[in-house]
Amino acid sequence: MNTVRTADEGMYDMTGRERVAVVTGAGSGIGRAVAAELLRAGWTLALAGRRAETLEETAALVPGGTALAVRTDVSRPEDVAALFAAVRDRFGRLDLLFNNAGTFGPGGVPVEELSYDAWRHVVDTNLNGAFLCAQAAYRQMKEQSPQGGRIINNGSISAHTPRPHSVAYTATKHALTGLTKSLSLDGRPYGIAVGQIDIGNAATDMTAGMQTGALQANGVVAPEPVMDVADVARTVRHMAELPLEANVQFATVMATAMPYVGRG
Repeated sequence: MNTVRTADEGMYDMTGRERVAVVTGAGSGIGRAVAAELLRAGWTLALAGRRAETLEETAALVPGGTALAVRTDVSRPEDVAALFAAVRDRFGRLDLLFNNAGTFGPGGVPVEELSYDAWRHVVDTNLNGAFLCAQAAYRQMKEQSPQGGRIINNGSISAHTPRPHSVAYTATKHALTGLTKSLSLDGRPYGIAVGQIDIGNAATDMTAGMQTGALQANGVVAPEPVMDVADVARTVRHMAELPLEANVQFATVMATAMPYVGRG
């Protein structure tokens, strides 16, 4: 039985009631896989992303599921405000934010050649966007009754160890770890649980090139193994469906044989 501890009501039973989640970056990749997994499990979803048509395609993967598609650029404060206002107006509460929207930026560009515009785009999407969404979710979870909810930030293996020529992406993913820790601490009095999932080599369009060859730290280009993105989605669902008295603070899900642990 899933329960929520509220500031003034003790244990709140979630069984049999609507569970509402926001998934950003829901139009493709990990966001789409997680959205489909949650819809199949009976969650009600707000799907956020830059392109309305891909959000509708995600919703159509689970006929009979309840999903609201909201075109959202997470780097724009006004878009984020409109997203969470739509969730509040349509569903009345929010139980989960999967803070997933992100970009690699221009891959393979040496730091000395990275333009400021490219750097700023990655920071605005991966870090500023994650903050804006978390802030909006935090406010709603704090103010709603019953109080509380869960935020899961999508980090990366790069939150621990960088790849060559990935300075913008890696910097933002390290920053997400700090965001997760601070939100987790600040959310305690209000029943807001915050965790992070760090993912390595899930098979999506963004990682398609890894199977043919990725630049390694020693300068060699070598193919890397990948894992099914559905395995990531099931992990996120497990984190999401814990009672709020329990929290997966950090989880790492990766292709078993990827060159990450030890010396590869």
